Amino acid sequence: MIYSMTGYAAASRDLGSAVMNLEIKSVNSRYLDISFRLSEDLRFLEMAMREKIAGRIGRGKIECRGYLQAQPAQGAAAHHERKPDPALLAELGKLDSVVRSALPQAAPLSVAEVLRWPGVLADDSLTNEQLQAAAQEMFATLLDDFVATREREGAKLADVLRERAARMREQVSAALPLLPAALEAYRERLATKLREAVANLDEDRIRQEVGVFAAKIDVAEEIARLATHMDELERVLKKGGAVGKRLDFLMQELNREANTLASKSVSGEVTVIALELKLLIEQMREQVQNLE
Repeated sequence: MIYSMTGYAAASRDLGSAVMNLEIKSVNSRYLDISFRLSEDLRFLEMAMREKIAGRIGRGKIECRGYLQAQPAQGAAAHHERKPDPALLAELGKLDSVVRSALPQAAPLSVAEVLRWPGVLADDSLTNEQLQAAAQEMFATLLDDFVATREREGAKLADVLRERAARMREQVSAALPLLPAALEAYRERLATKLREAVANLDEDRIRQEVGVFAAKIDVAEEIARLATHMDELERVLKKGGAVGKRLDFLMQELNREANTLASKSVSGEVTVIALELKLLIEQMREQVQNLE
């Protein structure tokens, strides 16, 4: 399969006392760049998530977000008295004293700030082991969904590239019969001008001049290479996998041949074809930038 570097997936799960929310998204990048924005109570999950992402994704700038959203207690649990963690309160008190000793102007911690501190009112109903088990199961499904979005987007991009390649083949086929006609028109114009300038000029001289001109405008090699590159484009798309860098190189080669075709053009029709080829190649190049 061919994968886009653009993807998105999100999921939520009710864990009773809290709702776990996870989100993963990606955009283009030359390399694999993974960043995390996890709440403190989920920070310990980062390494495992990073390993799973790296095992499935080859390229792209990926951001993974996760946080727990506390829920009001229900039923009997609603009447359960929640008490601050004494050990953590003592630690916060020491830290507060140390900070204000070094910075006398610093304001002391307020009761509200202390109660909002991670872990002070921790709910014993959700242990790290429970969080980890729930997060791993949830993230596995989320990662599948995320990869699927990249696959669907990649398939759409591949279809666009195939359609542009087909239009390029049409343009190249249209250019082939124009070249002999352009050469014959030049031969007639050149012969007329030379006969007017030199009354006794022989046909050998005309043939020599036409031969030199024909060599200058010969684009058979360029057209052959365009066809070869388009064959390779279709082969790479059919093979699938991490094709972005290979296709980017092919776009450069296609553009080079289209530029040469334009520079050698001796007719308006060939120039129009060359410009259309360059437009199609640029449209393809923009799409290729999104592929892994």
